[in-house]
Amino acid sequence: MYAIVEIAGHQFKVEKDQQVYVNRLEAKEGDKLVFDNVMLIEDKGKVTVGAPAIKGAKVTAKVLEHLKGDKVIVFKKKRRKGYRKKNGHRQYLTSIEISGITAKAPAKKAAPKKEVEPKTEKPAPKAAAE
Repeated sequence: MYAIVEIAGHQFKVEKDQQVYVNRLEAKEGDKLVFDNVMLIEDKGKVTVGAPAIKGAKVTAKVLEHLKGDKVIVFKKKRRKGYRKKNGHRQYLTSIEISGITAKAPAKKAAPKKEVEPKTEKPAPKAAAE
């Protein structure tokens, strides 16, 4: 069983017990998170696609740690001009572990529909006498 879920503006394909690095989240280490913007769920060959999200579907996760990613070097150069710029950064990341994928919430009983009385037509106004 896997799901495609939106976390921090990015879409991830996740499975149970999978570890995922996502952009830094505002949560403490050890917190449990629930992501309800699930766009697709595959379960034993049965695929459910949302439009745009599946109602009642949830992905639960646990925050493992906050860390920084590998250093990315940005080097700009224009040949024969003497222009060189070297820059770099390290992305702030959060490591989460997917603890479960829930397809749908338990179905609620629908409230009985009230019968609507048919509208009675009003008689047409009489034409003005001339």
